[in-house]
Amino acid sequence: MSIDEVVGTLAGIFTTIAVIPQIYKAIKTRRVSDVSPFMFIILCLGVGFWTIYGFLKHDWPIIITNGISLILNSVMLVILLTQNKE
Repeated sequence: MSIDEVVGTLAGIFTTIAVIPQIYKAIKTRRVSDVSPFMFIILCLGVGFWTIYGFLKHDWPIIITNGISLILNSVMLVILLTQNKE
């Protein structure tokens, strides 16, 4: 694996797992009033487009990391939308 592939893979991994602490905290505390749902909508759109871009380029690291990121950020968005209604 070349250095650019290592850097790209690490960037994808860290970007993907960045939301996990926020999801954990939201589930544990059941408090999300200070978290912006609009940020997660925009983030989901961004990683969704990155995933499509990965498919267009046949680039599996982009597809996998952004696909997982889309799922995780969508989970956080669902938490935000359901918790704010309670």
